[in-house]
Amino acid sequence: MITNDTALAVTALASGKLCAIPTETVYGLAANALDESAVARVFAAKERPADHPLIVHVASAQDANEWITELPKWAVELSAAVWPGPLTLVGPRTDLASDSVTGGQDTVAVRVPSHPIAQELLSQLKVAGIKGLVAPSANRFGHVSPTSAQHVAADLGAYLSANGDLILDGGDCEVGLESTIVLATGSAPVILRPGAITEADIERITGIKISTTATATPRVSGSLDSHYSPSAKVVLIEDETTAVFEPKSGFLALAMIQTPGELVRLGSPATIEDFAHDLYGCLRAGDDLGLEKIYVVPPVGEGLVQAINDRLQRAAF
Repeated sequence: MITNDTALAVTALASGKLCAIPTETVYGLAANALDESAVARVFAAKERPADHPLIVHVASAQDANEWITELPKWAVELSAAVWPGPLTLVGPRTDLASDSVTGGQDTVAVRVPSHPIAQELLSQLKVAGIKGLVAPSANRFGHVSPTSAQHVAADLGAYLSANGDLILDGGDCEVGLESTIVLATGSAPVILRPGAITEADIERITGIKISTTATATPRVSGSLDSHYSPSAKVVLIEDETTAVFEPKSGFLALAMIQTPGELVRLGSPATIEDFAHDLYGCLRAGDDLGLEKIYVVPPVGEGLVQAINDRLQRAAF
């Protein structure tokens, strides 16, 4: 059932139901993070491996302290500058974080989403005594993440309807890519998954250079080689003027790049931000059209481009 009634979603989550919720990144399949039965149903609905950790969503940085035992000074400064926003911090877990949430690891991933509906939902749940929500992307595991309520319904609608769960419609997601995940257990930040909060952002805020190594790198969401994949085969091309294309295939590139041959144009983003915002919707559109291949010209550059290309490389793996 799709609804725009936040109060109804609060009641559902407080009673152990699942609810797909909007965030600024993608839609998440939310459950009370302290309800083991509800958390187990998140894994079942997504067909997600049990050792794949979840991200806990909380209303404020102060609430994050209930899940992470301690953060280095640079991470505190980073969270103060970015939260609420598309940043996930991974730190040592408190007793509040169960093995089912952490994938049995000693660390837990936490973030404070900025979407106004997510903020309202988390704030109301906190009043009801619920300390956080797990909310992995609301799609089948490994598939393209949803950036609208309709995307969620296409992937999980049958399961959610059959179990009396909800989809909370908050419109299209603003960013369109999952949060940046940063390991915050050492003296320097380590990016475990790129996102809208870029390497340059983190170094500017913290004054510390990003580290490319860590003594122990935990498993995190979206880190598998193959992920974010449509049913169609994604093919990355460097030069559309010399590439050979199969007919009746899809094509995605920045607006300045013309469509080769008879390909179906799935998207023409004008900016890098538009590319990130539109990416998953374009990949899903290719599946809706029954295309066998989607050719993509990856954007070139730094910052958000790195996050886009990370998702494209995993989709094409």
